[in-house]
Amino acid sequence: MNLSKTAQYAIRILSFMAVKKLPLYPTSLLVKGLQISDKYLKHLMTSMAKAGLVMSIRGRHGGFKLIKSPNEISLNEIINAAEKKEKYDGCILGFDQCSDESPCAVHKEWSKVKQEMDLLFNQIMLETIVNQQNIIKF
Repeated sequence: MNLSKTAQYAIRILSFMAVKKLPLYPTSLLVKGLQISDKYLKHLMTSMAKAGLVMSIRGRHGGFKLIKSPNEISLNEIINAAEKKEKYDGCILGFDQCSDESPCAVHKEWSKVKQEMDLLFNQIMLETIVNQQNIIKF
């Protein structure tokens, strides 16, 4: 299972900001540095601002800045800010009627995996991701 492109971009954006360590990140820098469309970036940054991960500064010399330190931002927070977590709560086989009361063939095992993933994503902090310099290339 992969994270959605939206969640991946959100992680990349915040990783970029944490690696570059600038006081303010103009939209143009993020668009160019991450090769992401202006519209998509603004959509994601609005979601992350609502979640309290970044702050938006308006004006000619505006941009975005991280509100929290990278060691205070979990992967789960980023994913939840970027998209609704319920997206990952559905049936892995795609059935509409899958639940604890009416489970599909893999529901019980998949529920365990989801719980473990949730725990893991809460433990992995943005700082851990950006410290993997051999993986992140900006």
